[in-house]
Amino acid sequence: MRAFIAIDLPESVRAAFRRTQALFRSGSPDARWTQPEGIHLTLKFLGEISDAKVKEVSESLKNLGRFEGFGIELKGFGFFPDARRPRVLWAGVEAPAGLGQLAEQVEEAMRKIGFAREPRAFRPHLTLARFRVPQPQPALQALLTQQGEQELGNFAVSEFFLFESKLSPQGAEYRKVERFA
Repeated sequence: MRAFIAIDLPESVRAAFRRTQALFRSGSPDARWTQPEGIHLTLKFLGEISDAKVKEVSESLKNLGRFEGFGIELKGFGFFPDARRPRVLWAGVEAPAGLGQLAEQVEEAMRKIGFAREPRAFRPHLTLARFRVPQPQPALQALLTQQGEQELGNFAVSEFFLFESKLSPQGAEYRKVERFA
């Protein structure tokens, strides 16, 4: 199964993303817009893993124990790697140190059972769109500038999930495999 570990979003945040994407679509009609139902805050992408590995991942995450809950604020927009060669349009995530600590605990737990560490530093974000060709998006950039540091909502985090991702021509479908409080 194709798997990843992530924080799910409340419906109020998904509704804000629907409105935001509708506003931004005219600025980049060629972008591949993420379905709001599929937007999540990824802590660790695992890739294709066997059923036996799923059990090992699950046990490892259970052994992390409980974590201190924290709040997340969604605010602002940007591009990866940058606005000159954008591959991803993202919404910003502002969170206390608890989010980074949780991501590091997950990263270390997965390293211990054979997954390579992510070479880049953890940069929490939510992907709104992807671009097939990394070229400037002046119309979209103008819309982003007009919006400024728009707040998209906030929510409390008290759980995360092991997700399965099934790819299809209509896009990815996600299923929660297990919950970790």
